[in-house]
Amino acid sequence: MSIPSYMIAIAGGTGAGKTTVSREIADAVGEAVTRIPLDNYYKDLSHLEYEERESVNYDHPSAFEWELLCEHLDSLSMGQAVEMPQYDFGVHNRKDETVSVEPTDVVILEGILSLYDEQILDMLDLRVYVMTDADVRILRRIQRDVIERGRDLEGVIDQYLGTVKPMHEQFVAPTKSDADIIIPEGANRVAVDLLTEKVQAELEGDSADGTEHGSFDSLEGSPSAVGTESDHQK
Repeated sequence: MSIPSYMIAIAGGTGAGKTTVSREIADAVGEAVTRIPLDNYYKDLSHLEYEERESVNYDHPSAFEWELLCEHLDSLSMGQAVEMPQYDFGVHNRKDETVSVEPTDVVILEGILSLYDEQILDMLDLRVYVMTDADVRILRRIQRDVIERGRDLEGVIDQYLGTVKPMHEQFVAPTKSDADIIIPEGANRVAVDLLTEKVQAELEGDSADGTEHGSFDSLEGSPSAVGTESDHQK
């Protein structure tokens, strides 16, 4: 593998399509990609009762263990394996077991606040923000939390209005300004294909001549290359 690894972060509001974009890249590139969900780095809240954990604002930056995440990203970038924590959404806490993650050529961090932490921003080679209409995002969140995570509909809606929406406006949406690429309409086919091609070209360039990471000049600093839109959040 190439050292340091090529580091990508994919941010955006809840239900925007971040995981879909990340999976598209991973499926196209194959085993050379490691995906790191930001959700796995929610702080350990074992000292709190379940009822207390239910009331925690999980969309605020303080909910994440940034120091551990930075340490793990740095280790992976330098070719060292890490023990990544796992998160259980059913009990709002970390699982007891961790997962061993091996370093790869490309590391993708995905999560609502992947572009929030300054130390992480300094590690990144490519910063991506996924934008999707707020109405679509809340519908996706309801479907995910109720069907996939077994939560009740009323609780999901209350959480969205009480913390998710205001935290998006205060902390998530502003990170668009740090993005090299803005992908409109979630997993926009043209944009995702272009992004995937660039990642593949990066890997082929490294393997072909052993040079340092190539340039994404056609994308970086030019969000209009893949289109932009209002997320209608305000």
